[in-house]
Amino acid sequence: MRYYRLPGGEHQSSSESLVVIDDEGDAYDLTSASEDLGSFTELARAANASNQSIDAIARDRIPEADQRDLDDIEANALRPVVPDEVWAAGVTYSISEKARKAESGKPEVYIDVYESERPELFLKATPSRTVGPYDSIGVRGDSDWDVPEPELGIVLHRGEVVGYTVGNDVSSRDIEGENPLYLPQAKVYDRCCSVGPCVSTSETVEDPHDLTMSLTIERDEEIAYEGSTSTSEMATSCETLVEYLRRHNTLPETLVLLTGTALVPPETFTLEEGDRVSIDIDNIGRLVNDTVIV
Repeated sequence: MRYYRLPGGEHQSSSESLVVIDDEGDAYDLTSASEDLGSFTELARAANASNQSIDAIARDRIPEADQRDLDDIEANALRPVVPDEVWAAGVTYSISEKARKAESGKPEVYIDVYESERPELFLKATPSRTVGPYDSIGVRGDSDWDVPEPELGIVLHRGEVVGYTVGNDVSSRDIEGENPLYLPQAKVYDRCCSVGPCVSTSETVEDPHDLTMSLTIERDEEIAYEGSTSTSEMATSCETLVEYLRRHNTLPETLVLLTGTALVPPETFTLEEGDRVSIDIDNIGRLVNDTVIV
């Protein structure tokens, strides 16, 4: 099933709703059935407490829930989760290793990461720096080479994988390329990350390593870049990334781990204010954001 966060329903006291699209393609407002299910994190807590799956809890509540219009979901979806932290992995696809070599004056560090057992993991964003569908991602005003990085996001609750989402790890390639020690500045700033439009559980995303992912960038109503790939091209598995993230690291209740990108626009391309970035991943959905300078 797929879970969305929306503004509250017409007859609800809560300001936001957790909405599920079930296996038949119908949408139900779980919060209308129980105000204790006001968010995906609360649903995950209920699943933990009852020793049931997230989808099993939702199915139990659907008969009591109000239906929601599918068009309403597409137009009004918020961040499906508000993660306490967003982490990201780097150089998990061969093309990203080649891109980092091209941008960097010290390419050997990226070769070492790609060939190493230990993956590159870094803290990407805090809640205040993360945006949702149709909100604006940001590019730094002191950078001249900025790109979106479409990525499969793993959603973890209390350290366990509970679903998948779409993520955009917006990056300043010239800042990172100047010196690898500048990575935090290239990655972490206002509006540097987007996630959405939903969380799909493992019942819907049966194999996270067999998903088609595509990127489209529009400028002045024309396509400036488009490309597609498959998560089967990942050189590091989702299980390995999660295992290393857990090592000696107390995780917050809910977080998103972005798994790296295989869609890299050419070196001549940089994001500009007003660009529209659309990322599609099979069995999850489309994440759309416009671009602003921050």
